Amino acid sequence: MIRVVCLLLVGLVCAPAGGELNDASRAAAGAARWIAASEVQTKGGIAWPADPSDPKSLDTSLYAGTPGPILFFLELYRATGDATYLESARRGADALLASIRGEREAGLYAGIAGTGFTLGETYLITRDAKYRDGALQTVRWLQDHAQTIGRGVQWNDTTDIIAGSSGIGLFLLWAARELDVPEASALAVQAAKRLIERGHVEPPRGIKWMTDLTFPNEMPNFSHGTAGVAYFLATLYRQTHDAQHLEAALAGARYLLSIADTRGDACLIYHDGSPAGKSVYYLSWCHGPAGTARLFYRLYQVTNDRQWLEWTRKSARALVANGGPERVVTPGEWDNVGACCGVAAEGAFFLAMNRITGERQYLDLAKKATTYLLSKAVVMIEASGGFRPSIASSRSCAWRRPAICRVRPGSACGCCTSATRRARRSSCQTIRSRSDQ
Repeated sequence: MIRVVCLLLVGLVCAPAGGELNDASRAAAGAARWIAASEVQTKGGIAWPADPSDPKSLDTSLYAGTPGPILFFLELYRATGDATYLESARRGADALLASIRGEREAGLYAGIAGTGFTLGETYLITRDAKYRDGALQTVRWLQDHAQTIGRGVQWNDTTDIIAGSSGIGLFLLWAARELDVPEASALAVQAAKRLIERGHVEPPRGIKWMTDLTFPNEMPNFSHGTAGVAYFLATLYRQTHDAQHLEAALAGARYLLSIADTRGDACLIYHDGSPAGKSVYYLSWCHGPAGTARLFYRLYQVTNDRQWLEWTRKSARALVANGGPERVVTPGEWDNVGACCGVAAEGAFFLAMNRITGERQYLDLAKKATTYLLSKAVVMIEASGGFRPSIASSRSCAWRRPAICRVRPGSACGCCTSATRRARRSSCQTIRSRSDQ
């Protein structure tokens, strides 16, 4: 979680200077100190436990493990030029290199594709060939473990962005583009063939995708559902110009609009297809407009049809109308600052909307998210054996994971999210997930 909160902090530096900006920069640096304090020495380098109070909770997933802090330290290095942050990222990447041989899962947020993306990002900053070689090793792993089924390939029964073929496909497209690995693109095309086969045609509404073969409830939004699958297919079309990829992506978008609540000239899609889930609306990246709008904007990019830009705006309108960026679910309340379900991702979305449209209202909303995140930071001071909470000190800070009440550093649910957003604010870099550009 800390990585996305941190990403949000790293991300707003282009805004006019002032006290808020200084607070954001200090919070990102403080989060870095807190994360560094929990590092664990490994044979290959250093790693960060998913739970800092449990050094054995080491995790290599992009969702909750060491890749999150690595990407945070890379962003903080970009923002500040401080080589200390780059050294932390390199040492973490060295540990990831050593972990490849033992990896058993394929996914982007839950497997080796996330490892490959993290190593590739480290290479792009350091230009150290060993990190590119590691990323290429993960591509070869995905080639070797692809299962030929039907017209294409898959790695597991999951279709989604988190652990399934859509997220893996996005990594492969990123590797093809950023690391010049054409065979990765060819494998992504094979994954798309299987995904198109697995779509459920819903006449006359379009096509929907279930998360996997066993989970009974449809989750239609970005992280686990139709929005994420269609986003991958639209992104693939941008590279292949194969009409079947665009047609499937558009069919997925039409299906989503058929189930959306569009009252108030907005666009809001329920959490899941269960009777209870159809009355619950998340607002952030995973199951809400901050994530699903990515599909609408990608369709605008590849078709130049302004209706999709308007649906992107309607998604932002829905978020604001329901209390975002300080609220993450409706109805109900949930104190969540993370990148998956929380305020950090909402702030990142508004920052991206400002970049896309040039409209000040979105920058103001991103600042509002930052102010909220700063208000939720747990300020820490150094003490015997680690850090402890302090009201007065600004030496270090972290964010608590909701419901668990432990401070965690991971990418999707931890401090790296909030603090990286703050650091990016200081470096004038746009909040985005580079693996799906």
